[in-house]
Amino acid sequence: MEKFYPAIKVLKNNGVAVIPTDTIYGLVASALKPEAVERVYRLKNRAGDKPCIILINALADLKKFGLAPTKTDLTLINKLWPGPVSIIFPLPKAVAQALTYLHRGTETLAFRLPKPLTLRNLLKKTGPLIAPSANPEDARPARTIIMARRYFGDGVDCYIAGGKKLGKPSRLVALHSGKIITIRV
Repeated sequence: MEKFYPAIKVLKNNGVAVIPTDTIYGLVASALKPEAVERVYRLKNRAGDKPCIILINALADLKKFGLAPTKTDLTLINKLWPGPVSIIFPLPKAVAQALTYLHRGTETLAFRLPKPLTLRNLLKKTGPLIAPSANPEDARPARTIIMARRYFGDGVDCYIAGGKKLGKPSRLVALHSGKIITIRV
């Protein structure tokens, strides 16, 4: 947890950080602060209609986004989490209107409950974080903190090294009629 300590204050104050996630380096910011989310989009030059995956500390964090999975969905979710799988959830209409800055017109959000306890402890202190890969749009994801610094320089408030990350983005799935539908392997 100590390695993430410098990022906690930054992330609680609308800042942006690059951190090692359970899969690859992520460019992270509070999912609950629209200004921080917009800053990530600008830094990445990310398409405005492309939502980001949100890292959560616990299943209960879904309630912050108006989500209450069914018993059938919970059975499937418990088979996938914690782990490197992001699950897409449709948002209730009443909630979708307030979260346009996150869902970008899709009216869905993808969440991941990472397995590493150090990362989950960070999320416990910061709250949910958007976590797209640490790279500008159309560039390959940063494999090292040095590569991330080359991409973003002083545009990012805090960099947390985590060695070389040779993983790939998380698997992306949706839940439909009691089945897991794979969107991205």
